[in-house]
Amino acid sequence: MINLRKKLVALYVCIIFTLNALNAQNPLTIPPVLSGSTIQLSLGNGSVQFYPGQITQTMGVNGNFLGPTLILDQGQQVQMQVTNVLSDTSTIHWHGMHVSPTNDGGPHIYIPPGSTWSPSFTVLDNASTYWYHPHLHHKTNFHVMKGIAGMIIVKDPVEAALTLPRTYGIDDFPIIVQTRAFDSNHQIEVMTAMDTAVMVNGTLKPYLEVPAQRVRFRMLNGASERTFLFGLSGNQAFDQIGSDGGLLTAPVNMNRLMLSNGERAEIIVDFNGMEGQTIYLKSFASELPRAIYGAAQPGMGAGQTIPGYNQNPLNGADFEILEIRIIAPTANPVNILPAQLVTHTPWTETQADTTRTFTFMPANMGPTAIQGPFMINMGHFDMNVINEYIPFNNIEIWELVNQTPISHPFHIHDVSFYILDINGAVPPENMRGRKDVVLVPAGMGTVRFITQFETFYDDNWPYMYHCHMLTHEDDGMMGQFIVQSPPASVAPDFASQDEWTLFPNPTSGNCKIITEFIDSRSTIRIYDMKGNLMLAKALYETKTDIDLVELAPGIYICEYENEHGKQNRKLSILKP
Repeated sequence: MINLRKKLVALYVCIIFTLNALNAQNPLTIPPVLSGSTIQLSLGNGSVQFYPGQITQTMGVNGNFLGPTLILDQGQQVQMQVTNVLSDTSTIHWHGMHVSPTNDGGPHIYIPPGSTWSPSFTVLDNASTYWYHPHLHHKTNFHVMKGIAGMIIVKDPVEAALTLPRTYGIDDFPIIVQTRAFDSNHQIEVMTAMDTAVMVNGTLKPYLEVPAQRVRFRMLNGASERTFLFGLSGNQAFDQIGSDGGLLTAPVNMNRLMLSNGERAEIIVDFNGMEGQTIYLKSFASELPRAIYGAAQPGMGAGQTIPGYNQNPLNGADFEILEIRIIAPTANPVNILPAQLVTHTPWTETQADTTRTFTFMPANMGPTAIQGPFMINMGHFDMNVINEYIPFNNIEIWELVNQTPISHPFHIHDVSFYILDINGAVPPENMRGRKDVVLVPAGMGTVRFITQFETFYDDNWPYMYHCHMLTHEDDGMMGQFIVQSPPASVAPDFASQDEWTLFPNPTSGNCKIITEFIDSRSTIRIYDMKGNLMLAKALYETKTDIDLVELAPGIYICEYENEHGKQNRKLSILKP
């Protein structure tokens, strides 16, 4: 009887899904653009009528749902003003961008309700498609699925010199693909496998009018868990020109593009001579290999199941994502596809200073192993633990070994990398550019990549690495690393005699402040991660004991001030 009920539910969902898929009726939302030296972003609650007569409570950036597209120029200085008008603490991470850890927006950079975070940085990245989203530990999936996310487009002179479509909303389109689940009251559900609502740019059942010429699609998999195998109806070919961190060496002609969570790609589709026709952007999930979320079989073995997974009609099925209606070409179409794009010079294995291995393991063995939680190197994420210390400018090989029954998209903050091999084989051509996410195959699958930890270092603020399936990340499949300062470095705005040390750090209750210089303004202040002042103490000696036993375990900011200015360092207080 139970099995019959499951089959009826699945049939009902499948019928509803099919009717929705065949009835594209909403013009695709093209997010507005923000650019300039100062960008104002506001995280807030909203409401949207996704279904007739039904109001869904949402979150968004500068609006009800999702956020504007940020267009930045390589080399420009930009200040973000991120104001949180939610009733919940949040963060914003600039996914894929090469910024300092204090500007990165990881889980340590809280934005409490009613406050504004103002990171400022120089755009160092190559022309490509990036994105922004919250990164609050245990809350990332909730905030993203409620609607806080947006695209970032970086431009540079190299890309600008190429003959490519780049007129936003005309022949260059953002395509943010996500799936969501709605409950019986048409509210967004987060912890469920029934993500049967397919959205592009926050639009259900979307259609897009494109000119009959070459068109650029900036593809982003912004889903929580699902991997997409993109293709066009009729198996029409297209050319991939870019991956996560920039343009490829040359266009790669293909008819299938697999993107896992957080991955981006830029493709060019030739619609010449197709005016008046309609085609579909689809996901060919029936062709996904097993042990990838979205395939017919999510795990390596038949016994590995996820509650509700088999009842979801999207899993293992081909489905339409976007209806594309082809209209007249523009007055000045771009119809030349360059044979060569940019030059890549990856680091070689002989240049590597060290190799690190990261092993993914399930916390529980047996038939529920696929359900998580999952660990990296035998541990779950701990805000108070730095997992790796990396010397500044190190060139490193990271070896990812997946001992779990499901594939995991691995993302690293701070840097882009080049994939050396996947299961011992050279990656396909479209994955030989700069990347920051890679899907690591299940069942002892391995990926090796090489990168350099350059430009930024900070002995107190970490970067993250994690699975980008947001449910896995929130459950602790994440670690953090410090890029250490080079020998004899001196902190900005402080003369050498002003060096100071917290010892021990982490501490279980007491520590010393050791300085080499004391003046009338020498003061230490300790703030919690919400900015509340927890302790202030004037310093009269070069070695001062600080009593922290009244402070709860956690991460704090220690501010040292003297007549030369102020400097912050992170302080970790552990349980006694």
